[in-house]
Amino acid sequence: MARIYAFKTSFTSGEMSGYMSGRGDLSSYDNGASKLQNIFVMPTGGINRRAGLRYVDTLASEGRLVTFEFNTEQVYLMVFRENVIDIFKNGVKEATINATPWTLAQIKSINWVQSADTLLVVHPDVKPKKITRDKAGTWSIVDWTYFVKDKVKYQPYHKFANDEVTMAASGTSGSITLTASAAVFDLTKHVGTRFRLQKKEVEITAVASATSATALVKATLAATAASKDWEEQAFSDVRGWPTSICYHQDRMVIGGSRDLPNRLWMSKSSDLVNFDLATGLDDEAIEFSILSDQVNAIRAVFSGRHLQIFTSGAEWMVTGEPLTPSNIQLKRQTRVGSPLDRTVRPSDVDGATVFVSRIGDELREFLFTDSEQAYRSGDLATLSRHMVNTPQDQEYDSPRRHMHIIMQDGTMSSLTLYRNEKVSAWSQQLTAGKFVSLALVGSIVYCLVERAGRFFIETFDDDYNVDAGLKGTSTTAKSTWSGLNHLDGRTVKIVADGAPVRDSIVVAGAITLSEPASSVEIGLGFTHIIQPLPHYTANPSGGTQGGRMRPVSFTFRLLNTSALRIDVGTGLQDIPFKRFGKNVLDQPDPPFTGDKTVRAFGWRLGSVEPLWRIEQDTPSSFTLLSVASEVSLNG
Repeated sequence: MARIYAFKTSFTSGEMSGYMSGRGDLSSYDNGASKLQNIFVMPTGGINRRAGLRYVDTLASEGRLVTFEFNTEQVYLMVFRENVIDIFKNGVKEATINATPWTLAQIKSINWVQSADTLLVVHPDVKPKKITRDKAGTWSIVDWTYFVKDKVKYQPYHKFANDEVTMAASGTSGSITLTASAAVFDLTKHVGTRFRLQKKEVEITAVASATSATALVKATLAATAASKDWEEQAFSDVRGWPTSICYHQDRMVIGGSRDLPNRLWMSKSSDLVNFDLATGLDDEAIEFSILSDQVNAIRAVFSGRHLQIFTSGAEWMVTGEPLTPSNIQLKRQTRVGSPLDRTVRPSDVDGATVFVSRIGDELREFLFTDSEQAYRSGDLATLSRHMVNTPQDQEYDSPRRHMHIIMQDGTMSSLTLYRNEKVSAWSQQLTAGKFVSLALVGSIVYCLVERAGRFFIETFDDDYNVDAGLKGTSTTAKSTWSGLNHLDGRTVKIVADGAPVRDSIVVAGAITLSEPASSVEIGLGFTHIIQPLPHYTANPSGGTQGGRMRPVSFTFRLLNTSALRIDVGTGLQDIPFKRFGKNVLDQPDPPFTGDKTVRAFGWRLGSVEPLWRIEQDTPSSFTLLSVASEVSLNG
């Protein structure tokens, strides 16, 4: 009978797919787990119970969270809801912008970019908007405008009709009639838009038919004869509006529109609202289409090491130092593709751009390699495919190195990324409800959560061990605590004077303790679960696969842990911590730090079940650094 000692010193491979349970030969197997629920993986290798969610406010309806950074000291959370935007500062609602144009369905596909005190928001079916905050703290929303000089509007233009279609003018100035050789005009939507005839602009004032319209000349026309040299403004209610936007090398970059999904526009250098192509000088605007053997509807433009273009079928790199009309180059890099039905904005992580793939079960890392002088799109979910299920929103918490991704089913997967240390670890976050959206505001991760049909703003808070939680203190100990209206009718976990006490039901926004307390933490409970992968040991008799084994003991190295509930084959049981002859569970301060050995009993025959399992909903701290296992084998 062989006695095997195994040491698990890291969880840096995170939760791995069940398909990996036969790959004990991989180094990632030693650092992985079969289940990590409501757990954060630390870059150093240990794991801890995830931070709780502190309650911030209740919303009247579903929405999407967006960050607005006015300056380093004034950072805001914007909540885009149907036809309204709520604005929060430090968790307190500061303002509301009413009569916004986006429906809830459109909000899921908006794109935005910020510069100083201005946020530009685009959607292919809605006229672009500019949201600003002035020095007095007043918020406003207006239409996005282009540079205008001598009545000429320097916006993108395009000829949507067949190249053979001609247009004639009845005069060269004032109010004129335009006549097209084929159907061009929309009876209602073209009013107010601009056309350009032989590089001179006119504005449509009325439409008589699909081939005839009245227009006001903005710059004297060169001729009146029918000509093929005409075009209309690229963005309008007729042709659709921009799909994506970013800033790169001091230019505004617009990627795609509803009717021109594969076209890219770049503004004049240092003039972000001037799209005049002029004669193609180095500082003038740039425009081109992405043409290839597959569909390339642009879904996102991203300013990284190069200008990166994410389309429905591939990823592209735009080069040029600097970008000018004469030296710009477009090169396809990989063929992954991005989602068409929603916007999941790419995120920068240590120089790599992390994006969601079109097929819905991949998270890709768009990374430039010096050896090939090209980008590759590695899949970060290869070993944990089950953790990615049609992502809806994502945000990178850079201070803690966690990429949080909200899935279609309302769960959240968290990926700890630390490339220099080869850490890529997945874990799953569940709550009593569904995660809807999230945003990083400063160093705080805000979440929009749906609970029983109501929508709450909450934030991850390391000082909390419950969700939708609130804390309270009183100079005099008391039994009744109120202010919990958002949890009416719910069973809540309670920490009173630092120790967990019996659960209670919130009635009329209040709970009553069996014993008075001076401080409380109250909120919804959540359970954290840790399960290792099946035990694997290679030896001459064939290892543990198909053989008999008997777990002898497990030693858990814990840090600042207040409770441990574990199953080593005989069911879940609370493990007491003793220090100086006293039970730490009865006296929770300070939490336990050190090694705790748990004896195990019973033989296992070729089992693929984990040898141990930690599962507990006690609202208290928990950190696991490593596990030492002692197992007897009998082939």
